Amino acid sequence: MKDVPARRPAHRDAFGSVVSRAARQWRRAADLGLRPFDLTEATWLPLVHIARAPAPPRQKDLAASLSLDASSVVRLLDNLEAAGLIQRKEGEHDRRAKIITLTPRGRAIADKVETVARRIRSDALVGLSDKDIETTVRVLQHVSRVLDDESPA
Repeated sequence: MKDVPARRPAHRDAFGSVVSRAARQWRRAADLGLRPFDLTEATWLPLVHIARAPAPPRQKDLAASLSLDASSVVRLLDNLEAAGLIQRKEGEHDRRAKIITLTPRGRAIADKVETVARRIRSDALVGLSDKDIETTVRVLQHVSRVLDDESPA
């Protein structure tokens, strides 16, 4: 008698596509919600990362938090600086390390983004318990850590 491999639950097979679909839908909802402010993901995402940082981030830290390479972040920051949304300053201990801060206009836009994000989050998570959300966050953090560990340096 042949050994029959154990059948994996269907939800394991669907995991990646469900996560991808949810991420696309979340991003689309954010883009639609921010359209009145003439913001694209390339504009609002770094502003939110800067606004949420416990201290003004360095360019390389922002690049890491956005999962972008340094050259992409430099171009992005050039555009944000030209739009009057951020300022880059030399670091205290290393003049080569640029610290990024929001301008008052950048802070106002980041606040608008946060308002839209709260609404999207509230709408999307309606009907889910705090325990369900906590479990989901823990699972997605685990997946992210595993995939980060497997990505080439």
